[in-house]
Amino acid sequence: MATQDWRERKKAETRHRIQEHALRLFLGKGYESTTVEQIAVAAGVSHMTFFRHFRTKEDVVLRDEYDPMLESLIRDRPRSEHPVTRIHAAVRDGLARIYAADREALLVRTRLVLETPALRARLLENQVATRELLERALDGATPSFETRVLASVCLAALTTALEVWVRGGGEAELPELIDDAFRVLDELVG
Repeated sequence: MATQDWRERKKAETRHRIQEHALRLFLGKGYESTTVEQIAVAAGVSHMTFFRHFRTKEDVVLRDEYDPMLESLIRDRPRSEHPVTRIHAAVRDGLARIYAADREALLVRTRLVLETPALRARLLENQVATRELLERALDGATPSFETRVLASVCLAALTTALEVWVRGGGEAELPELIDDAFRVLDELVG
């Protein structure tokens, strides 16, 4: 058990190091001009190690540990709460865990996704996966039509807050923007 924990910790550290160096290179050289080989060298890993952690160069920006955490946080909320409230509270709790430590990396990654055509093309794929995660967390394996609509609307509110945050250069605080987006949604769903 301790050996497995150590291995998982080492894998997570390597993934984090690769992502950290990739973001630095993307900012300095541009996304399109940065190669997987350059990222691997900067992170001090082999080309093969890069691909053990990330299937593609896009994944180094798009992959994170947030979705499984979000799903767990939603499931842990009281089922008596309105689904929009459950999602909002889970997003707020999850963001509190990562925002202070990873705010700048989150801003850079989100900016890259929104402004890089190759990454933006994969955004829809990721949003579908996140919407399905929200549906499962709220309603299990076979979500109702109402749950699917609510999950889609919550994802749109969250995406809008992220877009406004990036377009504003990260000047606003993301948690406040998310609260504002869900406040609007609450007023509409009422």
